[in-house]
Amino acid sequence: MMWQAERHQRILSLLASFNQVSTDRLAAELGVSRETVRRDLVELEALGDLKRVHGGAIRLQEDAEPPIAIRASVRVKEKRAIARAATRLVAAGQTLFLDAGSTTAILAEELAGLSGLTVITNSVDVAMKLSEPPSRQRSNTAILIGGRMGTDVTATFGATAIAEIRRYRATMALLSPVGLDARYGATDYHLDEAEVARAMAESAERTVILADHSKLGLVSRVSYCATDSIHCLITDGGAVEAKGFQALKDSVNEIILA
Repeated sequence: MMWQAERHQRILSLLASFNQVSTDRLAAELGVSRETVRRDLVELEALGDLKRVHGGAIRLQEDAEPPIAIRASVRVKEKRAIARAATRLVAAGQTLFLDAGSTTAILAEELAGLSGLTVITNSVDVAMKLSEPPSRQRSNTAILIGGRMGTDVTATFGATAIAEIRRYRATMALLSPVGLDARYGATDYHLDEAEVARAMAESAERTVILADHSKLGLVSRVSYCATDSIHCLITDGGAVEAKGFQALKDSVNEIILA
């Protein structure tokens, strides 16, 4: 009998070839029951790998980004390890940019345990996590930049947000893209998100990219930071087997495996 990981890979391969596939066909191809197929599809949809429809599943656009609620529940262990590694690059007195994303939200939780930081962000979630009542030993300043509120993510975007970002000079921009590729650099799916990330990278002394192994080798719609402008990539141990990792090793200044 085929193992679950093998079934998942076969399902994704079929979708890559045909864009949509029925539950009945998957059951026949995999030699399992329709109930097993349904469970597999539920799990793959939760990972953001496909979309379930009546009678089967359809392929997502290659560069489409899953909703934030799904991203927040996927690869949490890897993202936590990446966030903890990032905090080791940070020191009291620094000013940091953080963009909006599930990885930077976890990073905000880790940074809340430090002190003496000024964090400038367009993410309401990040600002809230850093604005919890400080202890006597720990206190940080969170600055939420203004702008137009997004519809998919509770964050600010647009010309006002960009103008505010450019008022500051930060020690470091810690950014989490949709994809990271040696040729196209850090990319995002939404233009608004890419513009915010680009402004943060250009207004910081150093740019640190936070990307778990699933993002390596991927290219989304809008590039915002070339690899030769990335000072450090922090990823997880699974990166060594990821597509495009070797090319990134040759083009990024420093890579930390969390």
